[in-house]
Amino acid sequence: MVGYTVVVPLFEWTRMLLVMVGTALCAGGVAALNQWMESDADAKMRRTAGRPIPAGIIQPGSAFVLGWMLCLTGLALLFVKVNGLSAFLALATIVAYLAIYTPAKQWSRWNTEIGAISGALPPMIGWAAAGSSSPLLGWTLFFILYTWQMPHFLALSWAYQKDYAAAGMKMISVLDLSGMRVARRAFVWTMLLVAGSCLPTILGYCSWYYLAFSSVFGFWFLRSAFFFLNPDKREAEARRLFLVSIYYLPLQLGLLLADRLWLHY
Repeated sequence: MVGYTVVVPLFEWTRMLLVMVGTALCAGGVAALNQWMESDADAKMRRTAGRPIPAGIIQPGSAFVLGWMLCLTGLALLFVKVNGLSAFLALATIVAYLAIYTPAKQWSRWNTEIGAISGALPPMIGWAAAGSSSPLLGWTLFFILYTWQMPHFLALSWAYQKDYAAAGMKMISVLDLSGMRVARRAFVWTMLLVAGSCLPTILGYCSWYYLAFSSVFGFWFLRSAFFFLNPDKREAEARRLFLVSIYYLPLQLGLLLADRLWLHY
């Protein structure tokens, strides 16, 4: 929705809803298929043992069929009712998540960096649906979502380090027992996020009001990432950083959307 609306402030409600529904169907399908693929690993982790497949609520075959039905319906809706590029980007998101990111968790410590690609593509689906104008703004949204995911998931991986180790996943938190490398990477990625969030104003898409409020949000996020560097309080700060990241994203994207609408009207 944000990717579509920031490009076309005078949006068509019908088209925007079609983009949102098509993308949501693809996302739901990917989630179901991901849980189908990782049901054995999920059963070994306290955080995910209650999911429908390991808990015995849904049979694996049902999840497989439902997942593909959702993905194909979402892709068809985007292709027929929106445009080919948005459907292609949705397909790229599905492939990147299921064929690359999900198996990468078992063999590469770079899985978070790999997975962040699929997590950053959805705003590009909205950008493509809006007619692919303002390419720099579209790629800025991609950059913001990509860099945001890094401290978000690094904090999560440290908070659930034992779970990931039990499932045999090659998360950096499992390989870095002190947590220092995890914390350093989270801090560096947060700095990149704060810098990237300034780009809409620098590129002329947003006002200086946006930059001012965005800097406040960024400092708040960066402050939490800095405290994550403290080895004596790392577990508590990891959970705090994770929560801050959840609050930060809708605030940041909401600010971007509000400023674009305000400038246009």
